[in-house]
Amino acid sequence: MCGIIGYTGKKQVKPIIIDALTTLEYRGYDSAGMAVCNAKEKRTDVYKCAGRVRDLSKKCEFKDINSTCGIGHTRWATHGGVCDANAHPHTSGSVTVVHNGIIENYKDLVEEFDLSGSLRSETDTEVAAAILNHYYQKTKDPKKAVKSAVKRLKGTFALVILFADIPDVIYSIRNVSPIVATLSDEGAMLASDLTALCQFTDRYFVVPEYTIVELRKDAVSMWSLEDNEIIPEYLTMNWEKNSAEKNGYPFYMEKEIMEQPKAIRDTVFGRTKGGIPNFKADGVPDELFTQCERICVVACGTAMHAGLVFQALVKNRLHMHIDVELASEFMYSDPVIDDKTLVIAVSQSGETIDTLEALKYARRKGAKSLAIINVRGSSIARESDYVMYTNAGPEIAVASTKAYTTQLTLFYLIVCKMAYLRGVMNDDEVRDCIRSLKRVPEVINNLLDERNAIHVIARGIINAKDLFMIGRGLDYSILMEGSLKLKEVSYIHSEAYASGELKHGPIALITENTPVVALVTQERIMSKELSNIREVKSRGAAIALFIKADLIQQSTREFDTFVLPNLPDELMVFPASVALQLLAYYVSSDKGFDVDKPRNLAKVVTVE
Repeated sequence: MCGIIGYTGKKQVKPIIIDALTTLEYRGYDSAGMAVCNAKEKRTDVYKCAGRVRDLSKKCEFKDINSTCGIGHTRWATHGGVCDANAHPHTSGSVTVVHNGIIENYKDLVEEFDLSGSLRSETDTEVAAAILNHYYQKTKDPKKAVKSAVKRLKGTFALVILFADIPDVIYSIRNVSPIVATLSDEGAMLASDLTALCQFTDRYFVVPEYTIVELRKDAVSMWSLEDNEIIPEYLTMNWEKNSAEKNGYPFYMEKEIMEQPKAIRDTVFGRTKGGIPNFKADGVPDELFTQCERICVVACGTAMHAGLVFQALVKNRLHMHIDVELASEFMYSDPVIDDKTLVIAVSQSGETIDTLEALKYARRKGAKSLAIINVRGSSIARESDYVMYTNAGPEIAVASTKAYTTQLTLFYLIVCKMAYLRGVMNDDEVRDCIRSLKRVPEVINNLLDERNAIHVIARGIINAKDLFMIGRGLDYSILMEGSLKLKEVSYIHSEAYASGELKHGPIALITENTPVVALVTQERIMSKELSNIREVKSRGAAIALFIKADLIQQSTREFDTFVLPNLPDELMVFPASVALQLLAYYVSSDKGFDVDKPRNLAKVVTVE
C-alpha cells in the first residue's frame, strides 16, 4: 500500500517527485504530498493535500521550490480519514517522515511519550515521526535516533526520513514493507516500487529489513542495527525503461490486456528444451516436483484464482492431492503441512503480506517452497526456496491482467513438467501440450482483433446493479476471476456460481432482465452447461454467452454470443480470461470511471 519516492542529486527534485508519484499512484491515491530540503535555511518544506497527484501538482505549480533533495508519498488510508492533515509527509520537530505499513502499538506510544496534545493528525505515521524526533533531540545523531525509534515500533513499516539540519541527506529503514534503491549518475533514489526507478536506471538493490540506509547525492551507505556496514547487492531490471508508460492507450489496463500475447511468449521463452519443460535457468530442480506428495497453493485474489485453475489441471493430469488456500486465512485454518508438501506462493508484486506470512508459516512446518512472482528480489522471492518469474513486465493498473495469464502460463508448464517427470505423460504427449501452449499468444491476438464485439456486449450490461456468471468445471474457476475483474473496476455486484449449484439456492436471485454471463469451453460438460443456461433464460435473465467456436450449436445463437477461438479445452482459460478482462474494462471505461484506480483498492497489499 502507498507509494514512496526519495531523491537527492544534481537535478531539481520537484518534477522528479511529481513524475514518480504519478507512476506510483496505483499504490495509493487518497492523498499525496512531498517534503523538500531547504539547504540554505536548514528547514524542510512540506506540501500535501487530499486527492490525487495532479492536485498536489496544482498546489505546487506556482511555488518557488528550489531543491535537489526531497521525499514524496501517495497514501492509501489506514489510520484516519482522507484529509489534508492525514496526508503524508508528517513533521515533528526536526524530523519529517513518509511511511508505508502500520504501527500497531501507536496508541501505547502516544500515552508513553505523552503525545496526545501535540499531534495534528489521526495517523500512526505522525506518532513514528514524534518518536524519531524525541530520540534525535536526545542524541543529535540520525543513525542512533533511527535505531532507538524502530526498537519501539511494532508492526510493519517502510520509513523514509529527512532531518531539517542535515540537508540533502535521506535516511530510511524498513520492516516487511518494501524499499528499493539505486545510485546513478543523476543521484541517489529510493522507492517503494521498481516502476518509479525504471525510467532512470536498470540497476537497483532491495533494502534489507532493519537496515539503515543513507542516501547522499553521490553515495549510498547501509548499516545494520549493530553498526556493521552492509554492501548493497545490485540486481538488474528486466523491464524496458518505457514499459511503465501508457504508450498511447487511455488506461494502463487496456495496454496491459493488449500486452498479454508478448508476456505469455516471454514467460515460456527459455523454459523448454526439445519441446519438454526445462527449468534449469530458474534453478528449480526436478526433485522439487518428484519428492512431494501433495501441493498447497497460497495466494490472494487474482493469484488465488490462478491457483484454482492449476488445481483443476493437477487433479485432471496428475491425480494428486492439492489445496488452494486463501493466504489471509492460511495460518488460522490449521493447515496440514509437512516436509512432503510443496507450497507454491503466488503474488504479482512478491510483497503481498498475507502470502508472505503464509509462506513463512509453511516453511516453519518443514514444507519446500516455490514462489511464482513478477518482481525480482522481492520479499517472497527472498523467503522462498525456489523462484519462477512470470516475466510480465510492470503491471500498473490495480486490476491484474497480464500477471494473471502469465501465472497461468507457469502453472501449465509446471503441470506438464510434473506429468513428464512422474511418467503420467510421455515425450510426445508433453510436446503436443507445449506446442498448444505456444499457440496461445497467436490465439489471444486473434481475439484482441475482435474485441469490439465484446464492447458491444459490455454496453448491454452497463446499467446492471447485479450480475451473475455461471459455468462448470474449469469454466467456473475462470469465471471467479472474471467476476472479480468486473467487481473491481465497474462496481457492479457480480457473483460467479458453479452452474449445477444454481438450483440449490442462487437461482432465487435470478429475476427478469438480470444479466447472466455464461461460459462454455469444456466439451465433456457442454450439454449440462447449456441446460443450466436455459434454466436462467426461462426466468427472464438476459444471457451473454462466451463459447468456444467448436461448441457452437444452432440453439446457442439465440443468445448474445461471443465466439472464443479454439484451443484444447484445458487451454481455453487463456482466451476466456482475456475476453472477460475486456468485458470488465469496457463496462468501466464506458461508465466514465478511472479504470486503473478503482475505489478503495491498492495494487500492492502490504498490510494484514
